[in-house]
Amino acid sequence: MMERVNIIGGGLAGSEAAWQLAIRGIPVQLFEMKPVFFSPAHKSPMLGELVCSNSLRSDDIHSAVGLLKEEMRLAGSLILQAADATRVPAGAALAVDRELFAKYITQKLEDHPLITIQREEIKTVPASGWTIIATGPLTSDSLAQALKGLLSEEYLYFYDAIAPIVSADSLDYTVIFRQSRYGNTQDAGDYLNCPMDQAQYECFVNALLSAEKVPLKPFEKSVYFEGCLPIEVMAERGLDTLRFGPMKPVGLIDPRTGKTPYAVVQLRQENREASMYNMVGFQTKLTWREQARVFRMIPGMEHVEFLRFGSIHRNTFICAPKLLSPTLQLKDYPHILLAGQLSGVEGYVESTAAGWLAGVFLACLVHGILPPCPSAETAHGALLHHLIDSKPERFQPMNINFGLFAPLSGRYSKAKRPEAYSTRALTVWRAFLSQIDKVAPVRSGL
Repeated sequence: MMERVNIIGGGLAGSEAAWQLAIRGIPVQLFEMKPVFFSPAHKSPMLGELVCSNSLRSDDIHSAVGLLKEEMRLAGSLILQAADATRVPAGAALAVDRELFAKYITQKLEDHPLITIQREEIKTVPASGWTIIATGPLTSDSLAQALKGLLSEEYLYFYDAIAPIVSADSLDYTVIFRQSRYGNTQDAGDYLNCPMDQAQYECFVNALLSAEKVPLKPFEKSVYFEGCLPIEVMAERGLDTLRFGPMKPVGLIDPRTGKTPYAVVQLRQENREASMYNMVGFQTKLTWREQARVFRMIPGMEHVEFLRFGSIHRNTFICAPKLLSPTLQLKDYPHILLAGQLSGVEGYVESTAAGWLAGVFLACLVHGILPPCPSAETAHGALLHHLIDSKPERFQPMNINFGLFAPLSGRYSKAKRPEAYSTRALTVWRAFLSQIDKVAPVRSGL
């Protein structure tokens, strides 16, 4: 029997990589440290646990992240199967019921005859044997130190903050109204909106600025990812920053007044039963006591019950352009591939895409075949080229965006460019998948 491939980490990237290898007939040993050991942000023993948000962002294929998800669907992504099967209303976004989502992934992996799941913490880097390390932004200290020693490179890192989740039953619906931006005010929207007038908004911002925060450890420095700034850090940038950011009222009409509020706090459905709501854009490092005090100043949330407070954690990633080959192998240790956020991508969807690439690349390498790499005309290829071709001294994790894609040929208006990127990408991506099917085909009956 073929020797098992090792995958360390059962998050989105590790789970996706394991699935892609197994369905191509390659045995997998998947190591997951939960529930033996939990990171500061993880709570569930299930695989594929979502921590920061239940949203996988836009599902519009004319957006970069929507296009990436469409490529993943065409490629047979397990994570996208799970997301589509457990989605909850979120307007144009793809949001999921977290618990059902993780259950779906866990069950699929547990049931596959070629996947063995080992619940233990891996503290050292394997010296031999094909291995994918996909331990995510919260790689354990032991393994992080082992990697650091192996690579002789300092890790880069930033801080990622988690938004609170509140109970639907504890909200005041005489104040809060349901509506999506620019939606018909007579129709039920996918978001709950807590409206603020100018005085309420300014009082809230002042309270946010003076609230007690969880201090960083002495050896840490606050390097935040711009796409997931703590709400209080945004507030420090100016009185109106939040009103033009996560609290922007544009496209919303308060049915009580018939007018656009001065500012709003939006709540997004967290589970299918609509019993839990996520505070959109309210990732935070405030202490739990201060979160309760300050966030209960929001109209309609005066008596809110917090089901999960926000928190902060460190995201760890490598300098990919220095260390990785185009097949996500470590240049100096080619038996090891890195996937997910540890490799230098940012976001749930991007992490999963990196896991897909690592799994498919390794499926080729196991058979002695140099895998084809996707063109930067595709979303997967654009992410890969960001990892490999960026200038090392300026490398930072990146969400997928059209700026990473190969330039379009021909002239397009700004409005037409997204469609042009998507049309080209899906054509090229289908051709790439045909290449993969020839060298690492999915085996029927597994």
